[in-house]
Amino acid sequence: MKLTTVKVDNEELAAVLLDRKVILIRDINEITGENWSENILSILQNGQLPQINSWYKHVGNKEITEMNRLMLESVTFAPLYRHPEKIWGVGMNYIDKAIELSGKPPEEEPVVFMKPNSSLIGSEDDILLPQQSTQVTAEAELAIIIGKTCKNVEEADVPGVVAGFTTSLDMTAKDIHAKNPRYMQRAKSFDTFFSFGPYLATVDEVSDIDNVTVETVLNGHVQHKNYVKNMIYSPWWIVSFLSKMMTLHPGDVIMTGTPGSVGITRGDNVGGRITYCGTLSNVVI
Repeated sequence: MKLTTVKVDNEELAAVLLDRKVILIRDINEITGENWSENILSILQNGQLPQINSWYKHVGNKEITEMNRLMLESVTFAPLYRHPEKIWGVGMNYIDKAIELSGKPPEEEPVVFMKPNSSLIGSEDDILLPQQSTQVTAEAELAIIIGKTCKNVEEADVPGVVAGFTTSLDMTAKDIHAKNPRYMQRAKSFDTFFSFGPYLATVDEVSDIDNVTVETVLNGHVQHKNYVKNMIYSPWWIVSFLSKMMTLHPGDVIMTGTPGSVGITRGDNVGGRITYCGTLSNVVI
């Protein structure tokens, strides 16, 4: 199943994606008599995702024909949700990228950093170039969305605590970071420097995680591409690693590293394209 959030009459409402159409959770509730949340973060926090996914797989395809459906081309996407408790990033998770940035193979443990909620935008929102920087980069990354509160999870058990995956873009003020590696957190934290969406693909939707492709796209052209199987630290390993550092909660987002970044300037359209998760696109202003 794939979930998305769309803008309807100045509201941001959760919906299920079916082919080239979206069906609002609000309309599903009216047909089924359920009372599922109309916000994806609340769906995750209230443990409703397995119920909705079960309905979708066993009943939904029969009942969806009775519902109001919006054509995908007619909707405006919002961020999947706002105000996750934590947004984590993992750096240098492909060996080529690690050598490019540091000149040496990766360490035994990953480089990690956090993004503030104020950096969050969704597909089709604008990326704002900050006055403090003259060199900003963007990079596409597979993002993991946590589905259950968890702590000290072993790698083999991680799929049971993950809600799904989405596409993300991580922006960096590269010139600030270049001044001093200790400035990385500031370089990553400007407003609009984290974009995610447009779809949340549940774990069961992603049948072959190793062969998922991650592409950074600039002005319609793929600049970097790689496969999840070529990550240094796998998605399941990353979640286990972070869970042994802190408790993870539903809605927490974890970016897993990029195959490559691109410099962005005013007027550019930068995006990420990931198997199962759709294309994320943002204009730079």
